[in-house]
Amino acid sequence: MIYFDNAATTMRKPPEVAEAVLRGVTSFGGAGRGVHPASLVAGRAVFDARTKIARLLGAPSPSCVSFALNATMALNVALQGLAEPGSTLVTTAASHNSVLRPLFKLRDERGCTVRIAPINPDGGLDFVAYERLLAEGSVQYVAATHASNLTGDVYDVARMAELAHEHGALFILDAAQTAGAIPLSQQGLGADVVCFTGHKGLFGPQGTGGLCVLPSVDVPPLVEGGSGTYTFNERHPRFMPEALEAGTVNAHGLAGLAAGADFVEKLGVGAIHEKVKRLTLAFEKGVRAIPGVRILGGNGGIERCGVVAIDAEGVDSALLGDSLAREHDICTRAGAHCAPLMHRALGTEETGAVRFSFSCFNTEEEIEQGLCALRKSVESLRKQEVNRH
Repeated sequence: MIYFDNAATTMRKPPEVAEAVLRGVTSFGGAGRGVHPASLVAGRAVFDARTKIARLLGAPSPSCVSFALNATMALNVALQGLAEPGSTLVTTAASHNSVLRPLFKLRDERGCTVRIAPINPDGGLDFVAYERLLAEGSVQYVAATHASNLTGDVYDVARMAELAHEHGALFILDAAQTAGAIPLSQQGLGADVVCFTGHKGLFGPQGTGGLCVLPSVDVPPLVEGGSGTYTFNERHPRFMPEALEAGTVNAHGLAGLAAGADFVEKLGVGAIHEKVKRLTLAFEKGVRAIPGVRILGGNGGIERCGVVAIDAEGVDSALLGDSLAREHDICTRAGAHCAPLMHRALGTEETGAVRFSFSCFNTEEEIEQGLCALRKSVESLRKQEVNRH
């Protein structure tokens, strides 16, 4: 099997990730829930994960990192925790539903105003429109994606954050596609909150992720409950990181996340990015040689991550994805990719797209095989369509 669906989840993990999870499952007690050895070893594992994530993502300190199930949960924690009734929030059409749906919920249930900066047909952000939306005033929060999960375009979020701050808004970054995949520093980018997931570029298990929150930002808890401390207080503690971690954390998964972060750090985020970029460009070059196949975006940002989405003229994206899987044992993702506004911007709202996404575990040989399979599948499906008519 050739796995080209890494933007959804990285299936191929470093072996030490599985080993760390297994050790945790067989030796951890409740982290922060006792002083016996089994509890203490779990607590140390969670702190280790916190420390490594803070270092890798450029957060000020480990206490700034709170864990959650994934980037979706982290974004909900940040947006629903911060936005008060009547707030105005800005996002872009590149946003994933993990940003859009919480924003629309805030609009519908709290009377918030949501302004959306458009994306150009090349996949790039319309910065003039973005600045205009901020200049209209009364913007409290900007929530934006670092990289499109559909086109791979990496946006100039440092500039976006600077403009947001100039207009008095906090900047919340969706780093689902970039954490561990491209160099990223919360402090360097100027992001007030960075939401990340563990199961993509950080090579952690599913069910891991979280948010890095600057000390100057107070995010009220979305969920309240057991914390292991201040038991007699009626409300959940408001100090980080416990404020955003009600209940027992996924220590087993976080041990795996720490191992994944270790792997990324040792290999080097820059080295990982360069290898994946080479594979991506090689695949893109091969796709351009296939008649009637269009690459969506990819040149609209300041950089790109390991994603190539295609639209094959006259071929249904779902059928193409199915053909690649059944006939060539190649895993891709077909459809709308939870990015409705991006598809509208690119003109693929009706057709969808087939997305190929790569990791450092992919090889040049796999790229060549993938291109060969893509060409065969496109040709076969077009012939079938002709025969039907």
